[in-house]
Amino acid sequence: MKHTTLLLASLFASISVFAQQGKRVLLATSKADHTLAVINPADLSIITKLPTGPNPHEVVVAPDGKIAYVSNPGNSDLHEINVLDIAHLKALPNIDTTPFLGPHGMAYLNNKIWFTAQGSKSVARYDVATAKMDFAMGTGQDVTHLLYVTPNGNTFYTTNVESGTVSIFEHLLLQPTVPPTGVLPPTAKPHWDWVQTIIPAGKGCEGFDVSPDGKELWTATPEGIISIINTDAKKISTTITTNVKGLHRLKFTPDGKRVAIISVRTGDLLFFDTKTRKEIKRIKTGQGAAMLMDAVGNRLFLSCSPNDYIAVIDLAKMEVSGRLETGGRPDGLEWAITE
Repeated sequence: MKHTTLLLASLFASISVFAQQGKRVLLATSKADHTLAVINPADLSIITKLPTGPNPHEVVVAPDGKIAYVSNPGNSDLHEINVLDIAHLKALPNIDTTPFLGPHGMAYLNNKIWFTAQGSKSVARYDVATAKMDFAMGTGQDVTHLLYVTPNGNTFYTTNVESGTVSIFEHLLLQPTVPPTGVLPPTAKPHWDWVQTIIPAGKGCEGFDVSPDGKELWTATPEGIISIINTDAKKISTTITTNVKGLHRLKFTPDGKRVAIISVRTGDLLFFDTKTRKEIKRIKTGQGAAMLMDAVGNRLFLSCSPNDYIAVIDLAKMEVSGRLETGGRPDGLEWAITE
């Protein structure tokens, strides 16, 4: 509970900083129009649209809210992350991720952009200050897709869609391995390295989210199975059968008490109680993909890519309260600020 309270306090502090520095805006990529829409969240009007690369998917924003980064995976063959100045509404030079192909899921931490390279079966990291790649780690899994990095940077999670797995990478201090002689050489000493744990979660598992306290990771498959992973034990603790085909993306509500899970096939949005593991409500929203929580307005924004609109969900009522059209096949969503 203490960890959850601290995370929520940090979230609202970030929102407060955004408000002091400029106008809070919603960002939404359009895969069909190759744009990033900048939206006024108060009245859902579009302020402007900025050009992106040929296949914009996910978007992350620097902590000050002013610079956005948009991934372009293509068919796992592109190598482009767009850089957009949201504060001044203009494009900046792109990041070339070569030799890492198909950048998709991203996270921004300590002035560095972590990203999955699904065409290279790896996770890489770009240092914004030096404009160079400073880290890469292979997953050995097919279509390493979405990514979450813990606040301390010592653990990261990925879903690997075609392999049907979740990878947990931990930066650990490892003891030296005893050689066949049974005697450690005098130079042997502990060293830091990344250790991967692979957890089968069902083919097609893509969307996932980590609970505010960091104790659980929820993911789901197109066959309608939800897997809940205990992140300390690094194994599945609970599975839930929903009988809803096409489960795709999911998000914890800001208070961590519910999880919203969308089907990209049926357009059903399911709400689950995180304590009881029971479904508490199901509504029709549209065939959804990316999801973004709005702690200020107590809303959920849901990109319904096949339907060409973004649905707005009232979290208190768990009902659709509106929709907006930002371009064909909307996808990635994020908060930013503009002057």
